[in-house]
Amino acid sequence: MKNGTCSYFTSDLRVHNNLNTLYTYPNVTVVCGKEEYLDDKFDTLLNPTLIVEVLSPSTEDYDMGTKFKLYRSIPSLKNYVIVSSMEVLAEVFTRKEDTWVISTADSLEKSIHFSSINFDLSLADVYAQVDELKEK
Repeated sequence: MKNGTCSYFTSDLRVHNNLNTLYTYPNVTVVCGKEEYLDDKFDTLLNPTLIVEVLSPSTEDYDMGTKFKLYRSIPSLKNYVIVSSMEVLAEVFTRKEDTWVISTADSLEKSIHFSSINFDLSLADVYAQVDELKEK
């Protein structure tokens, strides 16, 4: 990861955006630099650098729509990553100034790149313990 100054958290850490009403529990959250919390309970992060969400049939529309719209207004967020649980598919949204650019990987031979932490992850590793997913 980028200079070793990043920390990662599982879905036990809540993320809040002070600019709107968003409170979520992403599947994975990465923060680089000093962590900023809502209060002294240290359970609600305000400055994520990278967020990963694993889609399911029941969460797909919300994660790709309303939730991503709210996430985009978090100033510190540089990558938003969507991983499908129904097929081999990962999408990485990367903030480039005021625009979000998408890159997609849809086979086990491909990798995804998290520019915010300068890290590549193969889809073979992502789906290593998952059986019977279809590839495009």
